[in-house]
Amino acid sequence: MSGFSPEWLALREPVDHRSRATGLEAELAAHFARSEVVSITDIGCGTGSNLRATFALLGPEQHWTLVDHDAGQLTEARALLVRWADLVTADDEALNLRKAGRRLAVRFRKSDLARDVEAAIGPPADLVTASAFFDLASADVIDAFARAVAARRAAFYTVLTYNGGQRWRPAHAADTAMVAAFHAHQATDKGLGAAAGPNAPRLLREAFRAARYRVSEGDSPWLLDARDRSLVSSLSEGFAGAVRETGAVPARTVDDWAAVRRTGAEVGHTDTLALPP
Repeated sequence: MSGFSPEWLALREPVDHRSRATGLEAELAAHFARSEVVSITDIGCGTGSNLRATFALLGPEQHWTLVDHDAGQLTEARALLVRWADLVTADDEALNLRKAGRRLAVRFRKSDLARDVEAAIGPPADLVTASAFFDLASADVIDAFARAVAARRAAFYTVLTYNGGQRWRPAHAADTAMVAAFHAHQATDKGLGAAAGPNAPRLLREAFRAARYRVSEGDSPWLLDARDRSLVSSLSEGFAGAVRETGAVPARTVDDWAAVRRTGAEVGHTDTLALPP
């Protein structure tokens, strides 16, 4: 799967956290309200942002397994969690954290979902979660993933799956052509087969409903303005670069689009919560 730099993940983390669908957060918290102990597997964990946003929705004792194919990301996740926690101890098996009155035992596992879905998900957990991940995965991987989660009868919660919505400020005459080319680039293989891109929320919904799960969805758009100018700049640069790689938009048009100084953007995402029957 394509890697993301720790700098990019740090830049987007505050926006990710404020953008999550609050209705689904409340539904997840209600589902686990009577659970004193919750085990969680976080797929494609990156630097641990999803844990830092989700832990407050769960009970007083949490056992996390953070899974990523990139050993460097796991090392960075460990370092950031140590700095984030109120109190830290460690043993041979886990990083033991105290944060906001909760106890978190965190383990790290290097595994590649593209090679082995079962091994990546690992032993049964109460909750399997991810963030900004499934638009990079193929339809086949999404289907296999849903079946593996359902076989474990785990709850499933993923946030910030790209759904195709984009709006830039100021607008540009080439916006529509640029977005179409970007979606064509998204459909290329990012390491998990031909990526589902904006079709991922629908594929997740269908796969879990086929397993008789109760599926809820919520919008979680990035609403970017002047306070997010560094992210907007980085995002537009990466967007233009992806479009250039497709060759679908004339280079002069891409250059003209990229030269615009943007004041904001809206990027559509969908959060998905699937609860077992």
